[in-house]
Amino acid sequence: AGMKFFLQYVGCFFAFFSAGFLITSTWTDCWMVNADDSLEVSTKCRGLWWECVTNVFDGIQTCDEYDSIYAEHPVKLVLTRAMMITADILSGFGFLFLVLGLDCVKFLPDEPLIKLRICLVSGVMLLIAGLPGITGSVWYAVDVYVERSSLLFHNVFLGIQYKFGWSCWLGMAGSLGCFLSGSLLTCCMYLFRETSSGRLHSAYSLRKGYSSAATVVTNVHLPSSQTATSKMYAVDTRV
Repeated sequence: AGMKFFLQYVGCFFAFFSAGFLITSTWTDCWMVNADDSLEVSTKCRGLWWECVTNVFDGIQTCDEYDSIYAEHPVKLVLTRAMMITADILSGFGFLFLVLGLDCVKFLPDEPLIKLRICLVSGVMLLIAGLPGITGSVWYAVDVYVERSSLLFHNVFLGIQYKFGWSCWLGMAGSLGCFLSGSLLTCCMYLFRETSSGRLHSAYSLRKGYSSAATVVTNVHLPSSQTATSKMYAVDTRV
């Protein structure tokens, strides 16, 4: 029981921070740093929804939002948005399901097997959430590297610096955390599910054996009592 609680809390810890990292990375503006600036007087961060420019000298920041989502955008941007939003939704629901499955939460306290199944479902959701999250983050990072390498290869804007922003790294960390928490919940909780199922089956068999024995004992004593009663009636009739 102690090991099960420990695994649940560890999985909940990683699930909470993983979902938070994914959501934060999706809605922040620093996936690519210094994307179009070669004058070294400002730092530009480009995100999935807008890009911000910060003046190096006075620290003033100005942000420009992209066009409407219905406008034409690069395929990299559109698919990364879709994958990160999917990862956010799945990881968020996975964390909520995990909270309901914790033994310390008073939800279905008399149904331990159902709570274990809830933990298994949350683990599967977290594993699925990690897939689009890591795909979107790594694909965006690889595309940035390819774009930088192509400019350097053609000797264009040699003073430019392409770096992966902290939002991109945060998305990768959140995705890896989803994989870790999902693996703990699916693999380890499944072993506890088998153990709990065996215990419940043994208790049910033992209880069924007791009830069968009681029925047999009742049936054995029933004819004797009926025979004694019939004999008594017979004696009274003779008298």
